[in-house]
Parts: sequence; C-alpha cells; structure tokens
Amino acid sequence: MKYLLLSVALAAAGAAQAETGTDPDWPCVQRKQPHLSIGQMWSGPAPDEETRALATTPEIAGLADRLEQRRLPMEQASAEIEAFARGAENRELTALLLALFDRIEPHRTALIAGIARYGHKQVDLAKRIEDHRARMAELEKAEPPDFDAIDEQEKQMDWDMRIFQDRQQALTYVCETPVLLEQRIFALARAIEAGLK
Repeated sequence: MKYLLLSVALAAAGAAQAETGTDPDWPCVQRKQPHLSIGQMWSGPAPDEETRALATTPEIAGLADRLEQRRLPMEQASAEIEAFARGAENRELTALLLALFDRIEPHRTALIAGIARYGHKQVDLAKRIEDHRARMAELEKAEPPDFDAIDEQEKQMDWDMRIFQDRQQALTYVCETPVLLEQRIFALARAIEAGLK
C-alpha cells in the first residue's frame, strides 16, 4: 500500500509541474525565480560606475558584510542603516544597496541551483524505488519464487524509501532558504530607500 501511495504522490507531483510549466527539477512549492534584479526592489537612483566603486570602499563594504548576515536581527540592521543614512548622500546609499545585492544574490542563485540538483536526485531515487518494486513483482511471479532475491529487493527498496522520505522532510527548510534571503534583501532595500534625501 505504501508503494502505491508513493507512486500516486510522484505522479501527482509530475502532473502539478506539467500544469504550471515549472522546471521539472524544481521540488519546491515556491515558484522558481533563479535571479533577482535591483529594479525589483529599488526605486532610488540607478547604480552607475561611480556607485559601483563606492560599493567597494571599506566603510560601505564592511557595513554590507554585517547587514548581509541573517543572524543580525532586522531591527538592528535597520538601526545601522538609519545611522549610516544620516551622514550619507543618495549615491552612498545606492552603493550600500549594490554592495548588499552583490553579496546576497550570488548566494541565493547558488542555493537555487543546489535545490534543483536536490530535486533531480529525488526524481532519480523515486525511479529507483519504482524499479525495485517492478523487479519484486517479476520475482514474485517466477516459479518457484526466489524468496532470497525478493527479500533483497525489498530491503534495498525500504532503504531507498527511507532516504527519499528523509529528504522530503528536509525539503521544506531547504526551499525556504532562498525565500528568506529574498525577504531580507527586500527589507534591507526598503530600509536604505527610507534614508534617501
């Protein structure tokens, strides 16, 4: 029965992906968005080469390094941005946003690529489980049945199913990580934008 439920769950997942037109390797409920752009979160001045150079100065780069850390509460990050904004021009605030974006976006993109690989491994593992099930059915039909071979197939299938289920349980956390990074960069961008003159 549990094998039938797994087959139904896998078929439903495939149908849902086909309906939405999403990447078949993407295992998350959240829609896959491989890249963010500054324009999605920022209505301030457009960054230029001078802004890019400012983003690498020790003061701005150091602040961006601190603000990027998710362990830094947003209240404290907002307070640090507010303190910086008091003495900063719009170009420096734009440079701070650019420095943050240049740190968070590549990390988020790498996470999304890793999640896609994770999803692909889950699909491969589900196929292997189905192959074990089909092999067991063949062995059970044989005359006389090879009970040792059937037991071995069942043991391998149970092991693969345990791995599959453990990975599925971890998937919720894995899929939330890019979302948390996205929320953080948007919140930081709003805090920086609030300091524009």
